[in-house]
Amino acid sequence: MTGLRASLNVLQERNFRWFFVSRSINMLGSMMTPVTLAFAVLHIDNSAESLGLVLAAQMGANILFLLFGGVIADRLPRRAVMQGCYLAMAAIQATMAVSLATGWASVASMMVLGALSGGVTAFSMPAQQGLIPQLVDREQLQQADSLMSFVRNGGTFVGPVVGTMLVVTAGPALAIGIDAATFLVASALLAKVELPSVIRRGTPMLTELREGWSEFTSRTWLWVIVAAFGVLNAIHIGAWVVVGPVVAKNDPDLGIRGWGLVVGAEAVGMLVMSVILLHWRLQHPLRAGMAGMAFFAIPLLMLGIRPATLPMMAVAFVSGMGTQTFSTGWTVAMMERIPSEVLSRVSSYDMLGSFVALPIGTLAFGWLADNVDVRTLLLVAGAAYATLALATLLVPQVWGLRRQGDEPESSTLRQDLTKKA
Repeated sequence: MTGLRASLNVLQERNFRWFFVSRSINMLGSMMTPVTLAFAVLHIDNSAESLGLVLAAQMGANILFLLFGGVIADRLPRRAVMQGCYLAMAAIQATMAVSLATGWASVASMMVLGALSGGVTAFSMPAQQGLIPQLVDREQLQQADSLMSFVRNGGTFVGPVVGTMLVVTAGPALAIGIDAATFLVASALLAKVELPSVIRRGTPMLTELREGWSEFTSRTWLWVIVAAFGVLNAIHIGAWVVVGPVVAKNDPDLGIRGWGLVVGAEAVGMLVMSVILLHWRLQHPLRAGMAGMAFFAIPLLMLGIRPATLPMMAVAFVSGMGTQTFSTGWTVAMMERIPSEVLSRVSSYDMLGSFVALPIGTLAFGWLADNVDVRTLLLVAGAAYATLALATLLVPQVWGLRRQGDEPESSTLRQDLTKKA
């Protein structure tokens, strides 16, 4: 069964229902934080380089602990790992909110708190990725992910708009304080998820890391896309997250409010596509996904050509649709093709490869934005992004990967994937 009815049937599963409510509340609070954090740092020091330092500290700590987080998520109950991470994040966000409200926040303190939050997230992300297949049947994975994406993208639309309004009217402390509260509520609700006890092996951590690496490298489609995203994400965070707010803040045709609307329009595109994916089965999830990711180059190029609010909103909407297509396709491919007992470890290698260049991207683009022509920088970034995203489609395993159960029995691709899976 597909479509909206199937997605609602997913909510009949008690454990997934509580997980869905917990994550939904958490996401609605957290979606305000990226744009709020950006303008909070720029309020302290109006410099792209300072914002780059804070984001680099956050991403650097995340990268440092990701592999350890993947092993822990495969060893310990994943629900308990997520609960502990939520409580830690509540404390970190509350501290950040108080520091901003009382005026003692500095770039250095924001770097420390950002590093702590990045380290905690390194444990929660692999745990979440490994938990979802324990909550729903395999045939319901796309519907479950699309339903989660619907709420996440709704929060991504509302969050930046509300966040920017709070920055303008009340300052960033309130938005970050609200995020801290949602982590507390989410942790309490997650306690309702009941899973059978799983016996974890007492093998050495290095052995478990080698097992995860073997699973990761045995799938060409997996490591090719992860390698590509190592560069794509660096361009994204550098050009869009670091340079974008700086351009917006200093451009009379865009401004802070306009930037919030552009980011919100991107989220609406993701929201619309998440609804479409409740009905449309992705037969070639990676082919559709990487083609969709190439559309992100358009708002990057327009940001360098003429960052007017309405045209930027239009292209950001289309880009959001493409991003969501990849997000769902990638999640389903991972959950279908990788055994549950190693999924968190493989996910940690995925995240490590995808995120490893993020600190470089934040620092490099932060420095470049202060030292070279920003328009040229954004045009080069957009062209490079489109070229790399489309180049992955030249790899047969990326172009030809199908959903499990959809492959022709006699195809070489099926034989190859079955052998590797």
